[in-house]
Amino acid sequence: MNFSMPVIQTKTKLTEELNKLGDNQDLGLVPTMGALHKGHASLIQKAVEENKNVVVSIFVNPTQFNNKEDLDKYPKTLVSDVQLISAISDNIIVFTPDVAEIYPDTVIPKIYDFEGLDKVMEGEFRDDHFNGVGTIVEELLKTVKPTRAYFGEKDFQQLRIIQKLTEIQHIPVEIIGCEIVREDHGLAMSSRNERLSEKIRLKAAFIYDTLKTAKIKFGMENALNVKDWVINEFEKTDEFQLEYFDITDIETLTPIQNKINNIKYRAFIAVYVEDVRLIDNIALN
Repeated sequence: MNFSMPVIQTKTKLTEELNKLGDNQDLGLVPTMGALHKGHASLIQKAVEENKNVVVSIFVNPTQFNNKEDLDKYPKTLVSDVQLISAISDNIIVFTPDVAEIYPDTVIPKIYDFEGLDKVMEGEFRDDHFNGVGTIVEELLKTVKPTRAYFGEKDFQQLRIIQKLTEIQHIPVEIIGCEIVREDHGLAMSSRNERLSEKIRLKAAFIYDTLKTAKIKFGMENALNVKDWVINEFEKTDEFQLEYFDITDIETLTPIQNKINNIKYRAFIAVYVEDVRLIDNIALN
């Protein structure tokens, strides 16, 4: 398959390509699992604007999936992904390793101490998920050695954990969080959205609408009242099953009961609809 930009499958070849750049002091990395959409495009665009050179990785990482069926269903769309990337810039290196390249011996994650950031919300419902995320991100950061790496705030808990990863593993990189990109009706963009029927995809605006109202209520009520209201809203619908809704401070991600002045808070939600799991979050102050 011929592409208009370097599409590299091995770490050795990637290192050779990066060495050609000479001084790598201005190198951006955008790690993805492919099935790229406008949300990914915004990360790549920001990386291109802020760095002389950019690497976009495409790798569906098996160790961060708790559900094998979810892994099997994850879309693989390399040709259209590279087309999207090349439309942004042809001065991008695409890294598309296979599983054996990343996990040459056994497909198991490293174990990290994320100081509790991984024990709440996603971590509560997805055992070892963040160890899997940490394993692949550490591998990519140490292979590419970027100046900056870009991650979307839709996975805000993941963003905080990656920031912690670079701290505990002493990886010299600036982690850049980028705003959530949404569909016209408000649903946070995700590769999983493609698995929704058109009717439900439009109705899924309900998730973001609920978050926006929760934000207004948080300005006037305590966190427990807001949580009870959200749970009640989801109990009124048969189509959307609420897995969790939590309000946490943004540093420790510890769910709160009472607000404290000068602390920043965020609301997080996970919902099942048509057997597809969707997550979202919103800054509250």
